[in-house]
Amino acid sequence: MKAGDIMTRRVVSVVPEATVLEAIRLMLQNHISGLPVIDASGKLVGVVTEGDFLRRAETGTQTKRSRWLELLVGPRKLAEDYVHSHGRTVADVMTPDPVTVTDDTALEDVVRIMERHRIKRLPVMRGKAVIGIVSRANLMHALASLGRATPEPAKSDTAIRDQILSELDKQAWAPVALIDVVVHDGIVELWGTITEGKQGDGLKVVAENIPGVKQVINHLTWIEPMTGMVLSSPEEAQAGSTRH
Repeated sequence: MKAGDIMTRRVVSVVPEATVLEAIRLMLQNHISGLPVIDASGKLVGVVTEGDFLRRAETGTQTKRSRWLELLVGPRKLAEDYVHSHGRTVADVMTPDPVTVTDDTALEDVVRIMERHRIKRLPVMRGKAVIGIVSRANLMHALASLGRATPEPAKSDTAIRDQILSELDKQAWAPVALIDVVVHDGIVELWGTITEGKQGDGLKVVAENIPGVKQVINHLTWIEPMTGMVLSSPEEAQAGSTRH
């Protein structure tokens, strides 16, 4: 999927000359957490978000530093902070030169960009025009939609086993050579040895995500590599206590 497949196409924007209060009202009226800032020529010049209004003089939340820290920070940063907390227009508080994506940017890249820049929304561009907004909420909606689609279950236990092993071959953390997978009537049993407890969790999740799997039973043995201590899976430990 690409950004254009999930983006919000109705773009609510603000001009740089708008007041801070006008931007806040737009966000509240449209139930959104940010606005692209577009000038009179149609050029994207910035983005303003809820985060830009956290440090404001009106609420007494502007950044306050001790005198010695002010000396270390320097006049440029101090002046920038003052403009941001006391400025009256969107141009004063917005983030200029915002990070953007295009409508054919893959969702994997969209997520990577959001994580790298620690942002929640991205303007979607086609040429120089803003054609949409992709946000974390859009990603959640896409996930919910995909979750409603039920994959066709595997037609046999052999097919289920093959799918599990195929997925494990793709995972660098999976100790494929040390485990075995047995499937009977849709019930998956995991046997073998792991050297890290989370590997067992990962193996179980792989099996649970294969269509047609009814249950996953963990018989894995965890060998702690530093001490050589052998630990049974919770299922095995419970079965052992029942037998005794």
